[in-house]
Amino acid sequence: MTGANKKRIGFVGLGIMGGPMAAHLVRAGHEVTGFNLERAAIDRLIAVGGKGASDLAEAVRDTDVVITMVPADPHVEAVMYGPGGVLETVAPGTLVIDMSSIKPSTSIAVAEAGAERELRVLDAPVSGGEAGAIEAVLSIMVGGPAEDFAAALPLFEALGKTIVHVGPHGAGQTVKAANQLIVAGNIQLVAEALLFLERAGVDTEAGLRVLAGGLAGSTVLDRKGRGMRDRDFKPGFRIDLHHKDMGIVSDSAREFDLVLPLAGLTAQLVASLRAQGGGGLDHSGLLLGLERLNGGPGAGGAQQGSKQGSKQGDS
Repeated sequence: MTGANKKRIGFVGLGIMGGPMAAHLVRAGHEVTGFNLERAAIDRLIAVGGKGASDLAEAVRDTDVVITMVPADPHVEAVMYGPGGVLETVAPGTLVIDMSSIKPSTSIAVAEAGAERELRVLDAPVSGGEAGAIEAVLSIMVGGPAEDFAAALPLFEALGKTIVHVGPHGAGQTVKAANQLIVAGNIQLVAEALLFLERAGVDTEAGLRVLAGGLAGSTVLDRKGRGMRDRDFKPGFRIDLHHKDMGIVSDSAREFDLVLPLAGLTAQLVASLRAQGGGGLDHSGLLLGLERLNGGPGAGGAQQGSKQGSKQGDS
């Protein structure tokens, strides 16, 4: 990579999603300095050729680009506004890309605060889960000025395959909320179809394979079907985070004066599994909540799986 194209990148949040993403940027030839609350995640980045920072300010100081990939609104606000945070540390003209999934209003507020400091800010949440991050095939939905999107595009191309500028600040987060609604609803329907097949005594491997080849086929079915059959709910994207995202959908629907019946029901099913102790499970663990409704072992399984999932990083 030529000197003009090589970027100094501060990457904040090296969890299930952020870790592989930062590693891809290293492999693309960029100088990446990472920070994460868990030291092991920093060490993994160093092992693939990145650099580690001892604190947030060290990670983002003297960079061309800052990328944040943290769990929720409070984390983004702490990284942006807190002591040693992005807004008080980076130089004017720095490109700041938040790839977390948060409220559109929070993204807009961050962009406005960044503009006061002459920063270029984009909201660029992603879809594709852990596998998509590892394989660098994420979908990336970007909100912000077109010229800043163009400047960031070579970085996005190292992380994903479907990269779309969807509108002004906050638009990326709005599209991501719609994505999360579709994903949660699809997972719930796959769970119901799977339990339906099991109770009928059908070979579920064969059944899901033929469903995947027809109009019922989906990325959710392709990526989650086998794990659901095997009751393997190691988190690629945790119920806790999907619960947060469904809250964004619900809040936005009220703001837009929209009635979204299936969104409301799906949000309740996600919240129910979380209340049963399944917050650390992969979101495909919605199957366990469905089993509980049908007299199965969902409650115990959710509690056990949550203990395993709580050890995983954030997506």
